[in-house]
Amino acid sequence: MTRSIDAAPAATPGTALPIRQIFLTGASGYVGRNLIRHFTARRIAVVALVRSPAAAALVTDLGATPIMGTLPDADLVAGMAGCDALIHAAADTDHGFGSPSQHRINEAGTRAVFAAAAKANIRAAVHLSTESVLADGRPLVRVTENHPLPRRPAGAYSASKAKAERIALSANSPEMRVVAVRPRAVWGRDDTTALPQLLAAQQSGQLAWISGGTYLTSTTHIANLCHGVELALIKGRGGAVYFLSDGDDLPFRDYVTGMLASQGLTAPDKTVPRPLLRLIAGISDLLHGLSGGRIKGPVTLQTYAASAVEITLDISKARNELGYAPVITRAEGLAEMASAKR
Repeated sequence: MTRSIDAAPAATPGTALPIRQIFLTGASGYVGRNLIRHFTARRIAVVALVRSPAAAALVTDLGATPIMGTLPDADLVAGMAGCDALIHAAADTDHGFGSPSQHRINEAGTRAVFAAAAKANIRAAVHLSTESVLADGRPLVRVTENHPLPRRPAGAYSASKAKAERIALSANSPEMRVVAVRPRAVWGRDDTTALPQLLAAQQSGQLAWISGGTYLTSTTHIANLCHGVELALIKGRGGAVYFLSDGDDLPFRDYVTGMLASQGLTAPDKTVPRPLLRLIAGISDLLHGLSGGRIKGPVTLQTYAASAVEITLDISKARNELGYAPVITRAEGLAEMASAKR
């Protein structure tokens, strides 16, 4: 039987969460929408920061209370009134050449959110980070949370998210426990981010395997991410970082092929040599910098780092400290995606 991501598993079955109301940023995005579903199913009220009337209507339909505002300028302290927990999921995830807006949202936005949370007497907070904070274009094999941040991040996204993570964790205190979680390749039903891009690339004929696509990757189903966030809110050690994944690393090619098959599409056969793509990415970034942003090549090192080399995560820390275990299998997740398409 396929489980639905709407039916959120409890961290401690049969008992209520020690949380009454959550303030959520990034509420209308893919992760945010599913966090609303997850916690409202657990009878936890969610106050959702949104930027537009359309987003407000969307989160209202999901059962959250919308608060209008734009990071970092929103009146966050007033919006957090009555909340005892925070989940900061808002981010500019663009893997291109970066922009002032990306730094503003990811860095200044995070600083504003956690400063407001401290003033609003938030007791527990989870910052949605990413494994990309470690990306520099080289493989990351079974990495743990002790792996150092690179001196030269792969791109603007990695750099800004690493700064955001540090900003968030610096807000940890005896009064407010702050935890960061790092998922990798979030996927599943209702995906409005990675899956549409994948489908567009396949249908345009631009999708190709990088050196055959046989290198391994970790992934994180959206239901597993929501479950991990819940556990981090309840059990996470203040100032700690936790990797979250599906626990079953697989070849990148198999991951993408499964996603396409769930939508009734066949994966391509063509391949691109990794050294060639790495060269193109490096030249693209160089020309972009030398031209003051006027020249934009076909692929960035940030995109290369996310999809062209092995990235596998060791989730032992989350298993041991949070009691984390995936709540949905890959087969169940793919079946759910296929069912949703019909």
